[in-house]
Amino acid sequence: MQFETIIGLEVHAQLLTNSKMFCRCSAAYASADPNTHVCPVCLGLPGALPVINHGAVQATIMTGLALNCSIPEYSKFDRKNYIYPDLMKGYQISQYDLPLCESGHLPMIIDGEAKNVGITRVHLEEDTARLVHRTANGESYSLVDVNRSGVPLMEIVSEPDMRSPAEARAYLMALRQILRYIGVSTANMEEGAFRCDANISQRSIDGSVVGPKVEIKNMNSFRSVERALEFEVERQRKALQDGEALAQETRGWVEDRGITVSQRTKEFAHDYRYFPEPDLPPLVLDRAEVSEIEGRMAELPAARRTRFVEQYALNDREAESLTVERSVADFFEETVNGKEDKAREASNWITGEIFALMRDSGLELEDVNVMPGQIRELIDLVDQDTINNRTAKEVLVAVHDSGKDPKEIVEERGLAQVSDEAQLLAVVRNVVDEHPEAVADYQNGKKAAIGFLIGQVMKQMRGTANPGVARSLLEQELAERVTS
Repeated sequence: MQFETIIGLEVHAQLLTNSKMFCRCSAAYASADPNTHVCPVCLGLPGALPVINHGAVQATIMTGLALNCSIPEYSKFDRKNYIYPDLMKGYQISQYDLPLCESGHLPMIIDGEAKNVGITRVHLEEDTARLVHRTANGESYSLVDVNRSGVPLMEIVSEPDMRSPAEARAYLMALRQILRYIGVSTANMEEGAFRCDANISQRSIDGSVVGPKVEIKNMNSFRSVERALEFEVERQRKALQDGEALAQETRGWVEDRGITVSQRTKEFAHDYRYFPEPDLPPLVLDRAEVSEIEGRMAELPAARRTRFVEQYALNDREAESLTVERSVADFFEETVNGKEDKAREASNWITGEIFALMRDSGLELEDVNVMPGQIRELIDLVDQDTINNRTAKEVLVAVHDSGKDPKEIVEERGLAQVSDEAQLLAVVRNVVDEHPEAVADYQNGKKAAIGFLIGQVMKQMRGTANPGVARSLLEQELAERVTS
């Protein structure tokens, strides 16, 4: 029996706000000492009343707009009731039947083909506290750090439209890119700001067999999500083909063993006993405010890729590389600065040398000590034949290390390109005299040998020789030696 995989994803993204969802406590909990960013509201003390964070509501609406959702005029918060040590009040303030955003879609390109993944809803809630597990004297125990409790958390629920683990990974990467572009979340998985639960089941091609939905938790990277789903595809299909019963349950991914393990039976909505949050008023959304939010939303990645191809005459691969991160796309456009004829050179410098500098130094773009204007100055120096490409790469590293402008470094280090034929001819003749084997190879038809000779000229000139002039002089000198 042939099966197809049905996957839907639930993503929780922490929002970039200064304060928590329902109180004034700082939301910057990551580096704080345990239980220092707390108050009666996020501690869940009796009588403490929540107040809605307007900025978090706006960020959620912006996300919904970016995901092509409709924004209902009316929304409300609900109490989601369950007992767990990290839930201070014994319930979580969330949203249930009237979310802030609903019925959207996220466009993707899968294997060269366009596909829309439906978005069921985007709703807003508060994060829980954090359990810290310890072992001492052979005993294990857990501590509760309440700093994270109450941080604004946005849940994005997809339709079960994905058909493979690879599609699920691509969806997560596309969603993360959008959240970072519009600036509502860092969406860093390793920091817990972007978390994913996956729902997966199997359905026979003829529709006669439909397996139960299984939820997978504890995945902390895109690769982990893909691996966990790949394992679950094989586990579920084997069970169905062998006639075994599958349970609707929650399973946890065990990274070091590469397997999922059963955690508990899957909850249903009625298990949480949702009811409207009595301490918060319903939200009536102003159409004018929604329009204002849409008007200040950043250009989305897909639209920016298309524009880069059209405006700057880049190919699809170049546009894709430059728009993966908004910071890179911004850096590129600041480098071009209205001079579209320099766009290809700017693209090559950023995706080549700047990316290499980032990899070698382990830095993000914002930490690289090179400004867009300095890249533009480097391009101009090369175009004006002041320096050659080889020297320009050396100057770029010096700019990063010193913070000085390229022109200043060229002048200080005497790196200006030498095009004077008389000066270069002496070096060319010296190189030809020192390498008779390469000269013989060239004269015997191995034209590639001239590349070696040009390299020797550059070496003796410490990279400052004009390569075009050096090649021309070498060709003349080699031709003269043949006739003589």
